[in-house]
Amino acid sequence: MGDFKDLKVYQKSYRLAMEIFLLTKSFPGEEKYALISQLRRSSRSVSRSIAEGYRKRQYPNHFISKMSDADMENSETQVSLDFAYSCGYISEEENDKLQSISEEVGKMLYHMMT
Repeated sequence: MGDFKDLKVYQKSYRLAMEIFLLTKSFPGEEKYALISQLRRSSRSVSRSIAEGYRKRQYPNHFISKMSDADMENSETQVSLDFAYSCGYISEEENDKLQSISEEVGKMLYHMMT
């Protein structure tokens, strides 16, 4: 039936996490244990939760729970991106681009849950 890595939502969330990783390399050092760590953690957790849920897809309640976890982490990523923009660490264009990808991931997750 394929692998979680074949899922478009996984691929998109993974690319988003990697873009965030690269972008946060330019953030000020004072944000290392705050915003940088938080953004990287939440964005990576989306892909992790998708992978975990996919492995348990034969159990619908567990699958939905993990997709819900992924959606929660995705929302957390969006908030952290807003903070990064408001603090002047990323441009409006960068924020808009990453938010758009994150919104696509959220829609895909919602579709999977329903």
